[in-house]
Amino acid sequence: MSLPVRLDEDGAAAPPRDNGELAFGAPWESRLFGLTMTMVEAGRLDWEAFRQRLIGRIADWERQAGGEPWNYWQRWREALEDSLEAAELVAAPEIEELARRLAERPHGHDHHHDDRDHHHDDRHDDRHHDDHHHHDDRHDEHHP
Repeated sequence: MSLPVRLDEDGAAAPPRDNGELAFGAPWESRLFGLTMTMVEAGRLDWEAFRQRLIGRIADWERQAGGEPWNYWQRWREALEDSLEAAELVAAPEIEELARRLAERPHGHDHHHDDRDHHHDDRHDDRHHDDHHHHDDRHDEHHP
């Protein structure tokens, strides 16, 4: 995989790795990373400014020892939210709504397949439909 930036290999901003590969504990973490890299590559996010915000968020967490359990990607999310707000690309309430909707996606939604493997029918799968179109939140009542 070719990234638009060089990631830190050690220090506070270094992402978790397993056998040299980036390590993600949940689908949202890899989605978040991919979104960040896409924004950097598109010139919508300044990597060094984001990196400094990430280091700051990690330092904030360290100062609050005994608080929320450690999760590198949670600090990444906070730094990305800070960066998006600073660039006036999106407001905090919009970020919270997007984060909620991404968290509600079922496991395996991001898998890659071709039409021969299986088929999503938008008429019967509201979750798939909701990911691609604005919807009325009342439809979310039946989602876990």
